[in-house]
Amino acid sequence: MKDVLSGILPVAPTPFHEDGSVDGPGMRRVLDCMIDQGVDAICVLANYSEQFLLSDEERAMLTRLCLEHVAGRVPVIVTISHFASAVTAARGREAAELGAAMVMMMPPYHGVGLVPSPQGIFEHFAAVSDAAGIPIMVQDAPLSGVSLPVPLLVRMAREIEHVSYFKIETPFAADKLAALIAEGAEHIVGPFDGEEAVTLLADLDAGCTGTMTSALQPERIKPILTEHRAGNDAAALRHWQDCLPLINHENRQCGLRAAKVVMKEGGVIGSDHVRHPLTPMSERTRTRLLQMARERDLIALHWGT
Repeated sequence: MKDVLSGILPVAPTPFHEDGSVDGPGMRRVLDCMIDQGVDAICVLANYSEQFLLSDEERAMLTRLCLEHVAGRVPVIVTISHFASAVTAARGREAAELGAAMVMMMPPYHGVGLVPSPQGIFEHFAAVSDAAGIPIMVQDAPLSGVSLPVPLLVRMAREIEHVSYFKIETPFAADKLAALIAEGAEHIVGPFDGEEAVTLLADLDAGCTGTMTSALQPERIKPILTEHRAGNDAAALRHWQDCLPLINHENRQCGLRAAKVVMKEGGVIGSDHVRHPLTPMSERTRTRLLQMARERDLIALHWGT
């Protein structure tokens, strides 16, 4: 990837048929819809893609399918998280060989009793850098339960060749982003936030250059970044205030199911099935989600109709 990646890089949901099998044609439609939403890149196989519910064979198939179908129209980021360094490195190498612009990975974790030392975490990311040879986004999220203090992240950015992007989703993300940017300086190429952009405005004020949301409403969130980058603070605030009720409903009530429900309603995919032990969205939550989606005339809500 020659250019620095910034802007909105949403996560693609993985569609399933009602029997739980992967919907390959639906995956292609999801990617096409996201490109029509004006995204700057697409992330696949992330937590909001239900990556933890996919077999190794399904992951490999989806990696190839997504990269071949997008075919360079936008950069594709492939999530490769795994506890084993060798497995993570192999996934990174495969993604790079298939044309991924970047890989994203969480630190290795497997419950509170199986957290590597800071040096082990450093070596884990270094192994992927050597194997993949493309930019790495470090996903710093509470889900892992692993502490990634700013000094460790800065050391990784300075000493591991391809570690240069960071997705910060921890509490008080803006303060951590500001500290990371200040201490890491030119080594912090892409400071991003996540969590459906629920703290985006504060994170932009702190210096982040992009966000990784879901695929629910990227076309509505992107103007927040565009206006903020142009110095139009009042306009950025107005856009964020418009998006925030739906962001909050997704973040606090729906989770990864939100994009699937709206995409099914809009004919992008045929089913909003999530794999067990995840459960379907309640009708109460669905009704409010679709009401707010219609009020904002989301692209995904009518893309396939």
